[in-house]
Amino acid sequence: MPNFIDAERCEDVLILRLNRPDSLNALNTAMRDELWQYLMLLRDDFSIKSAVLYGGGDKAFSAGADITEFGTAPSIIDARAARENRDLWDLMQSLDTPLIAALQGYSFGAGLEMALYCDLRVAEHNALFALPEVKLGYIPSAGGTQTLPRHIGASDSSMMITSGNSINAEKAYQIGLIQYLTDHSQYLQFAIDLALEISQMNPKIVRAIKRSVRSSEMEISEGLAYEARVRLSLSR
Repeated sequence: MPNFIDAERCEDVLILRLNRPDSLNALNTAMRDELWQYLMLLRDDFSIKSAVLYGGGDKAFSAGADITEFGTAPSIIDARAARENRDLWDLMQSLDTPLIAALQGYSFGAGLEMALYCDLRVAEHNALFALPEVKLGYIPSAGGTQTLPRHIGASDSSMMITSGNSINAEKAYQIGLIQYLTDHSQYLQFAIDLALEISQMNPKIVRAIKRSVRSSEMEISEGLAYEARVRLSLSR
């Protein structure tokens, strides 16, 4: 049985590759389950100080959910139970370990949503980004309506979500969807070098920063109080 996620370690950085290049790294159930296991490792193994996620092949980070699996679950109840037991997106957004997405080619649908749960996004110049679900008759189902506006603002989010049209890497960089834009030959190494740089920081502080940044989605008074509690906990 093939592995749909390949993993290697570079010093204190875990590098994860989506490994379905013939399917544009579309997320099927098996890939989701393997990714869940590696994210659990990131959560629990404190010797891993940062991670990089990228897509195998030359054409895509991920073209989204594998639509060939739509409607093939044993039942709606079983499918719902599987999502509740292995909530991939909630796990990604709750990680204290920094996660960097290295993006090439297509980042569409759930592929883009997966990248939005990462802390930083590095892309090559030919990358394309879209949430095309509206064109298929449904809405983004992996949090895109919530995560995209938190990264780029309501107007650009509405444009992408309601039209389903793609934007290029230059536009994505201009609106803040990605933080770093590189040549194709450099995007992955750039992301790895960035992860290695982060891994040199005090991991206790980095994890605390991630928790505090997440709290910024609270009301400002709640966020400031939470930040103060985190700061106090670090001084003990």
